[in-house]
Amino acid sequence: MSVDPSAVIVAVATAASALVQGADIPAEVKDQATQVIESFEAAAPATDTGAQDLVAALPEPMQESAQQAVADATRSVAEAIEPHLPAEAAAALEPAPPLVPAPPAARPTPFGVTPSLPLPPPPLAPNPGPGTGSAAPGGGGGVTLPSMPATLPGTTLAPIGAIAVFAPWLKKAGALCDGVTAPVLAALYSAENGFRYGSTAPVSPVGAKGPGQFMPGTWDQYGKDVDGDGRADILGIADPVMASGNLLCDNYKLIDDWKRRGLVQGDTLDLTLAAYNAGVGAVRRSGGMPSGHPDYENQTKPYVAKIRASEPVFARMLSPFLGLGIGGSTDTGNRIVDLAFKFLGLPYVWGGGNIHGPSGGGFDCSGLTSHAVFAATGMTLPRTSETQWRVGTEIPLQLAQPGDLLFGNWQAGGPGHVAIYIGGGQMVHAPTTGDVVRVGAVFPDMKARRII
Repeated sequence: MSVDPSAVIVAVATAASALVQGADIPAEVKDQATQVIESFEAAAPATDTGAQDLVAALPEPMQESAQQAVADATRSVAEAIEPHLPAEAAAALEPAPPLVPAPPAARPTPFGVTPSLPLPPPPLAPNPGPGTGSAAPGGGGGVTLPSMPATLPGTTLAPIGAIAVFAPWLKKAGALCDGVTAPVLAALYSAENGFRYGSTAPVSPVGAKGPGQFMPGTWDQYGKDVDGDGRADILGIADPVMASGNLLCDNYKLIDDWKRRGLVQGDTLDLTLAAYNAGVGAVRRSGGMPSGHPDYENQTKPYVAKIRASEPVFARMLSPFLGLGIGGSTDTGNRIVDLAFKFLGLPYVWGGGNIHGPSGGGFDCSGLTSHAVFAATGMTLPRTSETQWRVGTEIPLQLAQPGDLLFGNWQAGGPGHVAIYIGGGQMVHAPTTGDVVRVGAVFPDMKARRII
């Protein structure tokens, strides 16, 4: 069976990246191999062949392991898809459409960090409610495997494994001061540039570069060689993340001092994030959240809201790498969410999944909730969204907490969809045929139910 070459290429590039990082080879060879991998992965959506080219371009001692990665990736992708392909499509997989490059930022910001580069919207998921951007029906003839599954809001272009690659430095930068945590930094980097780094990372029209989108003047002040490779690399991972951490912490302390003196008002972290986007001077002039100017209303305020909303999502994504519980909590609701997160990226399979886990290669919406709730609590839910709606107590949506169930797609017999609330207006769910278990925004028509 043939599979989407771009999916295999991305998987191979991820495996090759891990090989490079773990290989005992000189730093200059490692850097060269990393550049090869980044260029190779960037071309994945439009590439029909090329896995062998990647293998041949790597240092010779690594080629055998990389060749095995090609075989493993091809087999894994095929096995994940084959169980739920229609019979007539079993011999071929419809290739995913190429990703559309993100448009550049419209203008520079005063302080030297540009507004976030807009990302294209994630693949559409089913939802009857209007205005959510998630109302596309499932596909017809076959199943499309996205070359880079969008399992997190705002990270459509983030390479597979980006969280794992950034995690050690996000953890380090998140320990610089009490006010700025690793999940906050991760949410900021998702909003800024989708974790894109290296020679293929987009540069704004005014010259802002790298995953932190630093302007030259700000980089001159904060850019340091923190990973010991002999250069302060604005396009890298370690140096920009630590620079962002130091910049944010400096601004956090400054704004906190302003608040104590009565010069500004508002949440200190919100104002710190606003300063990253609009400049700390804008915070001071406005006496708090920058307002009045169209850029502040249309860019800065939504930017801050987006980061704060996705912060709990990244807390969960980072928790395995940070060695910490979710926000220091180990309650049952968080366990339900954590168990569902184990299956991010797993295909949607109609009728798939139960209390024991996925079946037929994946989950449907109520299969996912059944497994997560049972694994966390021992409670066996009814199998469908309509019958799960009868369990527990309905609560106002605004009072929903992580682990509560959300119901939508209302029909004559009840809800046609169920999801797990994770906080920040986000949920984890199995949307529809052709999609994967993912995180997305809560649908407008949804109602919440507390079952524990």
